[in-house]
Amino acid sequence: MIDTTPLSTSSERRNSLEKHLLNRPDPQDLKERHILLDTNVAPSIQAAKQELARQRTSDSLKKHLEHRPGRGELVERNILPHTNAAPALQAHARELEKHMLAEKLDHKIQDRPQPEQLIEQGILSEDEDPRKPSI
Repeated sequence: MIDTTPLSTSSERRNSLEKHLLNRPDPQDLKERHILLDTNVAPSIQAAKQELARQRTSDSLKKHLEHRPGRGELVERNILPHTNAAPALQAHARELEKHMLAEKLDHKIQDRPQPEQLIEQGILSEDEDPRKPSI
């Protein structure tokens, strides 16, 4: 035996359809969400209009890419780094460079001559001695 009873009664189905129709978004909302086309063009030529718009955008992008500055110019203008390291390593390379510079400066400060040596060499006068308290 085959069960021929309907899954839902027709009134339930009608109520469900009416409920969905009441909650249906308005055309302006669908246009804002780019589901419906926001155009006054006849439906028969809407596809051609879209294709022309895409082609115009494509042409504009190609034109701008042709005039895009090269890597050398971007490096010259300090937009791109001078390094040839992979992008994932560039941050580490900058950090290493920074630490190396700090270490180099520390060594230079440690190796600088004492004020008495500078006075003996005539670079500083006795009045310019940084160890003396200023008046």
